[in-house]
Amino acid sequence: MTMTAEEAAAFAATLDRLVGAVEEVLLGKNRVIRLAFTAFLSEGHLLLDDVPGTGKTSLARAMAQSVAGTSNRVQFTPDILPGDITGVTVYDQRSGLFEFHPGPVFANIVLADEINRASPKTQSALLEVMEEGQVTVDGQTHPVGHPFMVIATQNPVEQAGTYRLPEAQLDRFLIRSSIGYPDHASTIRILEGADQRAHDQRVDAQLDADEIIELAALARTVYVDPTIHDYVSRLVDATRTAGEVRLGVSVRGALALIRTAKTHAAGRGRHYVVPDDIKALAEPVLAHRIILDPEAEFDGVTASNMIAQVLIETPPPSTRQAV
Repeated sequence: MTMTAEEAAAFAATLDRLVGAVEEVLLGKNRVIRLAFTAFLSEGHLLLDDVPGTGKTSLARAMAQSVAGTSNRVQFTPDILPGDITGVTVYDQRSGLFEFHPGPVFANIVLADEINRASPKTQSALLEVMEEGQVTVDGQTHPVGHPFMVIATQNPVEQAGTYRLPEAQLDRFLIRSSIGYPDHASTIRILEGADQRAHDQRVDAQLDADEIIELAALARTVYVDPTIHDYVSRLVDATRTAGEVRLGVSVRGALALIRTAKTHAAGRGRHYVVPDDIKALAEPVLAHRIILDPEAEFDGVTASNMIAQVLIETPPPSTRQAV
């Protein structure tokens, strides 16, 4: 079943409502809010590279409130253990039974703050829940529920005492982006509201959790022309053959680009994907999945530059078959 034009228009209107509600808290950040909801409605996760104080916690809390969901924040430190994330099994002397006490990962939106400060063992505790929506503790599997999203952050400036995320875990994040500092006008508005503390700001719920699940399912029905599949295949092939690249985009990355392009198209009121959807999402979806050659990095080449160059050199399809 393919999304209709009417359903696409309704999808776009609903997404605009969600983005507008969150933008009341995170001023002037329409693009990153849209990217966050694109990841959420594509049933993926978001990685933010940002310095402290740019509104990462506010974004996670406001998104959860806008969908009448729950949110938890975990501050990652070198001494945090996997059980501190997933939960632990505790023996109850009164009942003589072991009871599972769920960890902070049991929420609709989980903010994993400074994820690279935790040990690799703790980082890997998120892998199962990010991929399968469940945790296994003492041989027992516990689903975290739906919808579910991890928003992880890294501080790109301070790297002392951190553990770099392995490529396999980076590949689990659907989108990588940053919030960044607000522009001048937004900063003025923030300063005018300085007497109001961030955690006191609330966003009115626009949808409930069940409606988000329905929206995500609807996004999957957006039509993708075979020429778009060919275009994405040629893009990822180009990243694998580029001289500056040691490891190109994986198949998971290509699938991620198609998934997010469907949501992006629906968010623009279209029931089909066009090349511009692919171009708009290529950098946030693919750049973190590329490993550059050390000499290229030394010369100042970045993964974002590489994606931009690939987009220039790979011609998009010029025609679209009938839907």
